[in-house]
Amino acid sequence: MRVRVKICGITRSEDARLAVSLGADALGFIFWPGSPRAIAADLAKSIVDAVPRSVTRVGVFVDALPDDVAWLVSRVGLDAVQLHGQEEIRPFEGVGATLVKAVRLETDRDVERAAALPDFVTLLVDAADRRLPGGTGRQADWQRAARLAAGRPIMLAGGLDAGNVADAVRTVRPWAVDVSSGVERYPGIKDPERLTRFFEAIAGVGEESS
Repeated sequence: MRVRVKICGITRSEDARLAVSLGADALGFIFWPGSPRAIAADLAKSIVDAVPRSVTRVGVFVDALPDDVAWLVSRVGLDAVQLHGQEEIRPFEGVGATLVKAVRLETDRDVERAAALPDFVTLLVDAADRRLPGGTGRQADWQRAARLAAGRPIMLAGGLDAGNVADAVRTVRPWAVDVSSGVERYPGIKDPERLTRFFEAIAGVGEESS
């Protein structure tokens, strides 16, 4: 099974073009003002408009209001909404995009709660951090993520880079991986070499199973 790749924290059109040329299945745009990778709606739209329709456009939000999210979905042209805060899922069902919910697996009970979320929600396993909702570079709990992935498709994030993504995929067997800081020069600016090596590592895992 081919592992899909989402490159998150896109702020520049050149980074989007490179990610797509290397094989990115999805691009993430962060609309939480507290992130160093935050992007304005108009800039995100200009990047999105130049991206092939085959690439999924994902908006990342933290405790945003559903009406504000729905407006950005329409304004920017988002295909999916990734919720990274303490928000409940149900109020976002009508925003006009598919839903992704970030979960953090610190305990076995967290795994159970995540597994019980509605099937129409895609789960993204991220690292636990008390201060920041994502993009910390910290590694998620792969063992608990693997337990969750055994029961439903998940996206794996949290501290991934070219050096560990192959091991992460072998251990967790995720449907997709999500990377931001692991392919950056500094927050919001992707590093072409790191990005290229990340995709090469993913391709290497695919060759093992072919």
